[in-house]
Amino acid sequence: MLHLRVLLLAILVSMALCQYYDYDYQPAAQVEPRSPDCNPECDCPMNFRSAMYCDNRNLKFIPIVPTGIQYLYLQNNGIEEIKAGVFDNVTDTLRWLVLDNNNITNAKIEKGTIDKLAALEKLFFSYNKIKEPVIPVSKSLDELKMMHNKLNKFPAGLLTDKENLTSVSVQHNELTTESIAGAFKGPKKLLSIDVSYNKLRKLPAGVPNSLEVLYADNNEIDSIGAGYLNKLPSLQYLRLSHNKLQDSGIPAGVFNVTSLVELDLSFNKLQSIPEINESLEQLYLQANEINKFELTSFCKYVSPLNFSRLKHLRLDANNITHNNMPPESSECLRQASEIMFE
Repeated sequence: MLHLRVLLLAILVSMALCQYYDYDYQPAAQVEPRSPDCNPECDCPMNFRSAMYCDNRNLKFIPIVPTGIQYLYLQNNGIEEIKAGVFDNVTDTLRWLVLDNNNITNAKIEKGTIDKLAALEKLFFSYNKIKEPVIPVSKSLDELKMMHNKLNKFPAGLLTDKENLTSVSVQHNELTTESIAGAFKGPKKLLSIDVSYNKLRKLPAGVPNSLEVLYADNNEIDSIGAGYLNKLPSLQYLRLSHNKLQDSGIPAGVFNVTSLVELDLSFNKLQSIPEINESLEQLYLQANEINKFELTSFCKYVSPLNFSRLKHLRLDANNITHNNMPPESSECLRQASEIMFE
């Protein structure tokens, strides 16, 4: 069970490293013969009858999906609307729906379409023009991607009953702190949230304590609430680069939590190194305004059993050099294989 959990986390982290990625499937182009029930605009290979490939067809609409289809690929088209009835044959069976790279707006999504899908597990809706999330009724939903849209609100309660949801990606939108208040309350298995490239001034409130990955790069965050991370005992990866963090907005010890493995505070306005826990392994502080090196930020005291587990430390593009490190740094940072000043 532990091995499976570690593997799942590794997959989530590797996926989050990319803003966009290729889906794990092989299109069925040139595969013959095709299923006789397939819509003529698409391909349904005989050796994978539960899939219908309608990607890269210059489609302006979603064709009627025949009974038995579980995986539907519609990315890279010119689809502008989702008409009523297109999913009527698969409301209880469709598991994957890929709609990336189209021109869909909320006004052109008729009721009784996506909202009616009761078995959906993955909804990929990136690179469209929606302003509000479109959420299926399915309680089996485990992955939701709505990157590169025009989202400016994410009403509370939309995810309340999504008991199997593990990953939400809404980076590159227009979300504010107020517009996502309570948006992530409810899912008790949620492992990863990516709200990078939005307009947040604070980290999202009400995130579940199951969270292991939180990315909030490229926002307008200027402070971290005292005790925020204490409510997330499983959080391992926190990225806050390219924000407006200053020393005054970081309470003492806010990052001193045992669960964190990676902390990215680069490209902010920090003047000192914040206190971290000795278990942290990766710390990125480049491109701040740091002008002093205090060893107590890493180690309260040093002994054969008490030292920092930090492996990588970036301090380049600050007002500090290697000469600012005290002589005893080597004892505290004995596991650091890379410390960058330039």
